[in-house]
Parts: sequence; structure tokens; C-alpha cells
Amino acid sequence: MKPPLLLIGQGSQDDAYAAEFGRFVHRLRCRLDQTGADVSGGYLERATPRLSESVASLVARGHHRLVAMPLSLSRAGDDLSVALAMEQQRHPTLEYDYGRPLGPDPRVLALLAERLKEAADEVTKPRALELVGARPRLRAIDVPAHDDPHGHVEPGETAVVLVGEGSTDAAANAEVHRVSRLFWETHAYDFMTVETAFVSVTPPGVPGGLERCRRLGAKRVIVVPYLLFAGGSLERVWAQALAYGAGHPDLDIRCAEVIGDCETLADVVIDRYEEALRLVPEEAARAR
Repeated sequence: MKPPLLLIGQGSQDDAYAAEFGRFVHRLRCRLDQTGADVSGGYLERATPRLSESVASLVARGHHRLVAMPLSLSRAGDDLSVALAMEQQRHPTLEYDYGRPLGPDPRVLALLAERLKEAADEVTKPRALELVGARPRLRAIDVPAHDDPHGHVEPGETAVVLVGEGSTDAAANAEVHRVSRLFWETHAYDFMTVETAFVSVTPPGVPGGLERCRRLGAKRVIVVPYLLFAGGSLERVWAQALAYGAGHPDLDIRCAEVIGDCETLADVVIDRYEEALRLVPEEAARAR
């Protein structure tokens, strides 16, 4: 029997994020069930099940070795290593191997390109944003083409802002800048530029990225969230874009969707899992 795959999320109090995380864990469970590998998911904070609960459940089912994979586009922080070390103290027989984070896998970049294309193809159906629900939420709505005040805009007059989470880790922020460059050269070369922005913590924010595009002469800007799932971070991206757009009505601002729960993303995770399993005997052979 293969070691189980433990997907680790940072955690969010947003129901939309938790629901999509859960659907993705279920998708992987169905995919890997044919190989006899168990799949579980847990959060480091702010949501349930917590990592400690998921590990305890796996150990109770007789698993003492697992592959731990941060379900993240950026590199794993020290908090993950600390959390797993604590689980080893609780369960002395537990051993684990790391799976690499997901980005910037070429398939992840291709998924971003799909989201960009979906937003760009709606040039005749500009997207607006509105508040909905019991508490303030933002969602995309379609507006009839005849209401478009901007007219036809060429790709060369369109800029892209790739928006990452933002971190206190300078290396993680630099990685988002690297992804922006890779994305521009591999999938968005027809566009004026691909700029980088962050949801929070570190500048530039979404308004700063949009302002740079405006000053470069863009007539349209498509905001592409470098995020896995919908939730509070996506809403903050949309809210910042909406607020900036209110003060710059001559600039056509579009917001793409997140990568989301999908088969291609599952393919990347499964490859990372299989890679981690292969590395263990290779490292053992080198140690002999």
C-alpha cells in the first residue's frame, strides 16, 4: 500500500475557499483510490480539519509514513516544518516526505493562460462587480455588449496584472515576479506587459499594478489572480480592482477567475506525489 497523501492548506475562515479545498481533496481521493493511496486534507490554522486532526486520523488507520504536500503556489514556509515536527512529537512512529509546491509548473501557467483567455474573450461582454449575499461579497456579472464604452481594444493595448498572495518572505514574493515573467514570455507575449501585484502584506497592491499599466498606456487591463481557489483573497483582489476602476472610468479593467478545482491541477498534485515517492529510494541509495 502506498503512503497516504496529506494536502495541507494555510487555512481560511471563508466558506467558499474551504468548500473548494474540500472538493479538490475529494477529486484526488477518487483519482488515487485506484492506486490504493489514501488522501486527506488539513489546515495549519483558522479552519477545520486542522493538520493535527488529519494526521491523528491517518495514524489511527495504521499509516506511519505519509507524503505531506503544501497545497500552495509558493514555497512552503517555516510554519509547515514546525507543525509537522510537532506531529512527530505527538506520534513518534510518524515519518513523512515532502511534496514540492505546485507553482510555477508549466501546467499551472497553462491554467492561468486559460483564465486570461476567458477574460479576454469576454471583450464584448465586459465584466462588472456587485455586492451580493448576506454579507458583502463580490461576484462577476455579465453586461450586454452594447453597454461597453471602451470599444475594440487590441491585445497590444491590453496589459495583465498577475496578483499573488503577498508574504513577509522576500523569496516567496520574488517567485511571484518570476512567474509573471515566465507567464508573459510563454503565454501572454501578445499583450503589452505582465505586471506583478499582491493582495496584501507587500507592495505593490492591485491599485499599484493597475496604475503602472495605465501609465504605460494600456487601454484595458486584465487582472489575473495567482490563486488556487476562490475565497477572501479573490474578493480582496476584485474589491481593490473595483475601487481603482471607480476613479479611472476610462480604463477598462477585467478580472479573471482563480485556477480552481480541476483535473489539470489534480494531475500536477499527483505528479508531485509520485515524485516524492521516487525520491525516497534514490536518497537512500545515495546514502549507502
